[in-house]
Amino acid sequence: MRKREAIERILVPPKFYDRDPRLVGRELLGKVLVREESGQQLTARIVEVEAYLGTEDPAAHSAAGRTPRNEVLFGPPGHAYVYFIYGSHYCLNVSCLPDGIAGGVLFRALEPLAGIARMARARRITIRRDRDLRLLTSGPGRLAEAFGITRARDNGKDFTCVDSDLRIEDDGFLVPKVVVTPRIGIVKAAKLPLRYLIAGNPFVSGPVRLRSSE
Repeated sequence: MRKREAIERILVPPKFYDRDPRLVGRELLGKVLVREESGQQLTARIVEVEAYLGTEDPAAHSAAGRTPRNEVLFGPPGHAYVYFIYGSHYCLNVSCLPDGIAGGVLFRALEPLAGIARMARARRITIRRDRDLRLLTSGPGRLAEAFGITRARDNGKDFTCVDSDLRIEDDGFLVPKVVVTPRIGIVKAAKLPLRYLIAGNPFVSGPVRLRSSE
């Protein structure tokens, strides 16, 4: 398997998330999700996300208004919103926009960087070759399981706090090209071009179905 060199990373600040989810989603690509667990870091590069636009977006959890379940989406930007879906897996999001205004970005796929053996144990799979790595974090449910993300453990956590065991950092990675497509796996407002991914990255989930690119 490929060896990863240690690179200095900086914490992504709250102001980064205090913007339109479409901007946040695009610029989250290439950033690194970090989990501190038992003295070890699990890290993976964000390679695919989807933006959800708040109360005016029929597909967003905030479309029905503020509830105890979606409270985090209406709270301060840069916090983890975790929900359970299909009775089988968790999905990880980050809140966007100012406190009181709902908006968020769903993490759809990551490229594993460090802590791969622990991720594999969490996913209960065996990694024998590089191409098997895609099974770890390609898809919202997979990445949540690999990082041990649950609603009870992580909902409401501050991604922007240096002491948080779940945070997002920037290692200066330059995204070569962003591909924009309609969102996938939903019914309402499914045609909106709000899915962002790194062009050519083998860890993205589902079909690309190119809509536009930059």
